[in-house]
Amino acid sequence: MLWGGSLFAAAVSPVEFNRDVRPILSDRCYTCHGPDRASRKSPLRLDQEQSAHPALGRILERITSTDLSRRMPPAYMGRERLSNAEIDVLRRWIEQGGKYEPHWSLIPPKKTAPPEVREKAWPRNAIDSFVLARLEQEGIAHAPEADRATLIRRLSFDLTGLPPTPAETEAFTADRSPDAYEKLVDRLLASPRYAERMAIRWLEAARYADTNGYSNDGPRDMWRWRDWVIDAFRTNMPFDRFTVEQIAGDLLPNATVSQRVATAFNRNHRTSAEGGIVDEEFRLGYVGDRVETTSTVWLGTTIGCARCHDHKYDPYTQKEYYQLSAFFNNTPDRGFVYNFGNEPPYIYAPLPGQQAKLDALEAKVAAARQKVASLEPAVDRAYAAWTPPADWNVRDGLVTGQPRFDYKDPFTFAARITPKSPKGAILSIGEDYFEGKGHYLFLIDGKLRLHVTFRYSDLSLRVETADALPLAKTQHVLVTYDGGMRAKGVHMYVDGREMPLKVLFDYGIWPIENKEPLRIGAGGGLRWDGKIEDVRIYDRALSAREAALVAMTDAAARARTREAFLDLAPPPEYAAARAELQGLESRRAQLLATIPTVMVMEELPQRRDTFVLKRGAYDAPGEKVEPRTPAVLPPFQPNWPANRLGLARWLVDRGNPLTARVTVNRFWQMLWGVGLVKTVEDFGSQGEWPLHQELLDWLAVDFMDSGWDVKHIMKTMVMSAAYRQASKVTPQLLEKDPENRLLARGARFRLPAEMIRDQALAVSGLLVERVGGPSVKPYQPPGLWQELFGGKGYVADTGEGLYRRSLYTYWRRTVAPPAMMSFDSPSREVCVVREERTNTPLQALNLMDDTIYLEASRKLAERMVKGGGIDAGTRLVLGREPRAMERAVLEGALEKFRARYQAHPEDAVKYLSHGDSPRDRSIEPVELASWTGVASLLLNMDEAVTRQ
Repeated sequence: MLWGGSLFAAAVSPVEFNRDVRPILSDRCYTCHGPDRASRKSPLRLDQEQSAHPALGRILERITSTDLSRRMPPAYMGRERLSNAEIDVLRRWIEQGGKYEPHWSLIPPKKTAPPEVREKAWPRNAIDSFVLARLEQEGIAHAPEADRATLIRRLSFDLTGLPPTPAETEAFTADRSPDAYEKLVDRLLASPRYAERMAIRWLEAARYADTNGYSNDGPRDMWRWRDWVIDAFRTNMPFDRFTVEQIAGDLLPNATVSQRVATAFNRNHRTSAEGGIVDEEFRLGYVGDRVETTSTVWLGTTIGCARCHDHKYDPYTQKEYYQLSAFFNNTPDRGFVYNFGNEPPYIYAPLPGQQAKLDALEAKVAAARQKVASLEPAVDRAYAAWTPPADWNVRDGLVTGQPRFDYKDPFTFAARITPKSPKGAILSIGEDYFEGKGHYLFLIDGKLRLHVTFRYSDLSLRVETADALPLAKTQHVLVTYDGGMRAKGVHMYVDGREMPLKVLFDYGIWPIENKEPLRIGAGGGLRWDGKIEDVRIYDRALSAREAALVAMTDAAARARTREAFLDLAPPPEYAAARAELQGLESRRAQLLATIPTVMVMEELPQRRDTFVLKRGAYDAPGEKVEPRTPAVLPPFQPNWPANRLGLARWLVDRGNPLTARVTVNRFWQMLWGVGLVKTVEDFGSQGEWPLHQELLDWLAVDFMDSGWDVKHIMKTMVMSAAYRQASKVTPQLLEKDPENRLLARGARFRLPAEMIRDQALAVSGLLVERVGGPSVKPYQPPGLWQELFGGKGYVADTGEGLYRRSLYTYWRRTVAPPAMMSFDSPSREVCVVREERTNTPLQALNLMDDTIYLEASRKLAERMVKGGGIDAGTRLVLGREPRAMERAVLEGALEKFRARYQAHPEDAVKYLSHGDSPRDRSIEPVELASWTGVASLLLNMDEAVTRQ
């Protein structure tokens, strides 16, 4: 926390409150004397100047006291004494007047002029002036520029996530024009690969996954939002628009499908379909996730810490947390969700080709409807001359055998009843006890009631009429269900009149596997007392008009209706036109079934109340609050709507001091491995003070000045001389600046998980490049899914699905892709913006033994055998020629492999059997296995998995 002050500046320059003092007070004092009123031990507040200033002398006395009963931090609470260096900082600060400053991140950034430097020839843009000025201040020399092979490999990974080809490296190395480097940068930024590279970090921040994330972790389809993100980076959508559409695209005037798809950002969180959960508890948890994700991604704040109490370190109150949550608390989604696909609200998000087909079908349907309407006069004439039969009833969809319905199947139940008791079963297709699984039509307390039940307590649809039916009276009852899993799809009719309904439970979202027979007058543990006649069951939901027809008591009158005529004797031309319309509507329904959907944000028509929750408990509401942003940040303008759209406008308003800073800091992290503020997720008191604040602020303002142009700011960074430096480190520099925070050399760090795998695919020739589309299932060790869920478990794809970029890998949160997790990918359970890197033996095991790396080694070996040998393999993997010592080691390894496999040729065949791609049969197995071992060594070199 004290890196910025203690290591470089505190001892040699005047004490600065933000840089040197605030971290000490925040870390050691704010728990008892900070923003959280609940944990404050005295009226003294060290986070506020007006409270602290009169007590500065006393503060110095208490922190230096040798009396443990008086010393601060208090020994009786187990707190350690401040270090001598910390005490010295506070003493000098007090001697200098004890001046307070607003937290640096809350002061709007300014674009100061780049400082003057002594080495005027080095800077290529403003970034270099800021970097070099600090290096000259510290007496540290910058590194020379990296060689061209290193530069193109570095740039290719940083801007596209994939390595350059040997031909690209050769062309760049040979290009001696003054703008060769800039041309390379522009080419990479224009590549579709750039958009995919940028998208994966955004997916991690957005906690994107292909499953719900709790319990049995059911599937969801959100990949059309991933496509939207890729396309936004491809087209270089301005970041302010990128923000607004994801936070509130549905609230924009005349919102397009694309803008509504964008709002899936805040539907990516985990959801639960676990039996027994409290719906409201989880719903409020989802609201909290949206608050915390939004504040992390755009504001770099830990405001989620104020969910149960005032923030202990930063000036955010619990009330402000819930005021912010009010922006997200007005959506109709539930806490307990559907576990077999997308949970409402969702929309169709057709692919371009699908949209064209849908538009064409819609036009044909409209024309067919018009044709049917034009034939109505002829139908009327024929109907007037028709002789009706003696009897007729609605036949379309009538079930004549044993009915079988699931939870998404539409149906109609109808019967004529004369009840003697207010309680009984009219018909059932389910278990014979009241809370049983199945479909039931009851009379309960005289009210007509429908049950569609998997589990009565929480996975059931129960609807009844608002009023009771009279006893001892013959009446026709008819109930329809549209298969939509919600009570709004239920209609009830008595004697053909639709009845007002009361919803008892509204969550029939689970499959009902039912082999029970149809029972008339029985079911659910109840028996019928009275008469039941004319039971009719349909496999569709009848219309209101049809319900009235079925209810008619005069069969002859029903047979004289126009509906009977159209069923029995329609004019041939009209019948053909209607059949054509029905066929087109069926084709449209079939097409819609293939169109992907995506869960989106949607506002309730009437605002839901939001309350401060005492201790954060869902069932302990306190003060009611309205949507509002934290007081310490710039005010919410009165012309902005008090909804998510207004919040989005506030986030990207130039007066907001955080969004641009936080965003460019994460872009910097992508290129340097660590942000200018290392704590990319926390720009608060517990976060790091930036070593290069003026540079950070210059970048933030330049980003806004450019029109929030992401490609512009990325180009600005990679065009700098600082970025182009060689990454070689000297012992002296390692001692003075071990983490390279002063930027005296180029960044060197292990490649992210997806780049390691994608590189292996690329250099082996296996990579299938196709932008967008559904997630794919590459190889995965067997048994992982079965351990948690049983069943058939994980089934890998065949064909190109095995070789797509890792961006598209199917992500099941409870069993995330193991190879990606081994290389430090976040689990995507929550928002993660900091890139972490570890070094474990499991990573080496993965690179040596995972199917994809064995297969990639085989295919790389085939390329080496076909031409170029060790030199070609080294150029493909490392982007350079092998050194003499490397060539000797690899040649020696090749001979050892040959000897081994010549002695055991069956092992060679076994070694080459991994992966679905065909083996090159023109290469003898022993020879190919030997070269595969060499290729594996190349892919396992430290340099291969490192961004130099």
